[in-house]
Amino acid sequence: MPKRSWFRKASVAVAALTATVIVAGCGGGSPQARSITVTFVRHAQSEANAAGTIDTDVPGPGLTPEGKGQAEQIAHQLGRKDYDSVYASTMTRTQQTAAPLAAELGKQVEILPGIQEINAGWYNGKPESMAKSTYLVAPANWIKGDVSYSIPGSINGKEFNDQFTAAVNKVYNSGHRNPVVFSHANSIMVWTLMNTRNGKESLMNTHPLPNTGRVVITGNPMTGWTLVDWDGIRDFHS
Repeated sequence: MPKRSWFRKASVAVAALTATVIVAGCGGGSPQARSITVTFVRHAQSEANAAGTIDTDVPGPGLTPEGKGQAEQIAHQLGRKDYDSVYASTMTRTQQTAAPLAAELGKQVEILPGIQEINAGWYNGKPESMAKSTYLVAPANWIKGDVSYSIPGSINGKEFNDQFTAAVNKVYNSGHRNPVVFSHANSIMVWTLMNTRNGKESLMNTHPLPNTGRVVITGNPMTGWTLVDWDGIRDFHS
């Protein structure tokens, strides 16, 4: 069995066990594997994006004037999507991106630890143009199922997946059915490709998420997740 397939099945099994324990502990009966839709949105243009540098410090830089305009635009585009909750990472740029949409929906932005950008370790502060040959080497292996690889000075794939999955499970267990989650390009792409049954590894290279790019998944922690939309791409068979 390919490492990637094995990893996905193992991740679903662990997540299912966690969700079962939480649901059973709350209700005392058999857990219902209700499905939800999660929309991940990458933050708008940050000061680090504009400078072309890798910056994974928390809380990190805010949005540029252009980024603030993008945040207003995405709020206008998504304001009628009937989202029932708005989440953002612990980083300033996601919170600033989420704020206009939350105001449009009449909701508060809920801060969600675990969905921050993948810590770049030794490569923090380096040029973004070097990311594929440095910072993103280990995450590329995580997608293939080799989660033991570490980013020098940072985390390995299991640690990343555990953190992000715990955050997604928290959203699921909140009872929300149509949440929008403002996160970061690499975190969204890597977690999605590690955990959806139909995600194509090539998407990270052929269609990297732009600022305010979106990824939509459906499912639940017990039976797994399906990729529905990768920033406008909806056919994952070819």
